[in-house]
Amino acid sequence: MKAKNTSQRVKEINKVLWIILALNLGVSIMKLVVGYSISSNSMVADGFHSFSDCSSNIVGLIGTALAAKPADECHPYGHKKFETFTSVVISLMLFIVSINIIKSSISKLINPVAPEVDIYSFVVMIITIAINIFVIIYETKQGEKLRSDILIADAIHTKTDVYVSLSVILSLIAVKLGYPVLDPIISFIISIVIVKAGVEILINSSKVLCDAAVIDPQDVIDLVTKIDGVLDCHRVRSRGSEDDYSLNLHIVVDPSMPVSQSHRLHHEIEEEIRKHFSGVHYIDIHIEPLKD
Repeated sequence: MKAKNTSQRVKEINKVLWIILALNLGVSIMKLVVGYSISSNSMVADGFHSFSDCSSNIVGLIGTALAAKPADECHPYGHKKFETFTSVVISLMLFIVSINIIKSSISKLINPVAPEVDIYSFVVMIITIAINIFVIIYETKQGEKLRSDILIADAIHTKTDVYVSLSVILSLIAVKLGYPVLDPIISFIISIVIVKAGVEILINSSKVLCDAAVIDPQDVIDLVTKIDGVLDCHRVRSRGSEDDYSLNLHIVVDPSMPVSQSHRLHHEIEEEIRKHFSGVHYIDIHIEPLKD
């Protein structure tokens, strides 16, 4: 049942990624074609930013395929962290894109070229903003529904596109008003926004890779101590991602409790935890006798 659910989840994530990939590819091509035709550095920078979205979608598809592999002898806890690791790769790609934009902006400042702004450039930017807003809403909802690190990270990535596209529109207006120097300057601002998005993704991914707590220990303690036979619960630890994490806890029982009863209690606790906490995969319960 678990394998079936995992397989279905991967299919749904891949479906989302393919849809977003097609949209991002169309957006990036429009921006690059118009950007180069009017010599707009900020629009070209935005186009490459959107093209990096396509790359992150492809990386996401690869990461999801790796994460879906079942547990084996070398990876007894499964391959789920490959999905989180993929999010880190996406953030690194954002850093590379920002560096290239900065280089291009410096070149434009040294050798200025005034963009030729027309109505088509504004139309393209408005269309791409509309597409990006759809992508953000759709991908965020699917990411939360499927509890996917890749989709959530990619949605954060796409959020920057909206801010970047708005900046490009401002630069086009500035050029139209006779201030072409603002075009490369706004490109610098775009690069800062991209770096911010990369840092945000990196922070979220590092929480999983560094085994940060997934759930509040007190919530587990409150649940477990209500179960008949449990005298105390402590040392609650969790690690992993929200949709697939491990949980360790210690419980205290009456020292006279028979082994068979403590075994049944163990299973009862597991069932209650799985009912109340979705996403928990491995549960390790250490049973201790009550000390005098």
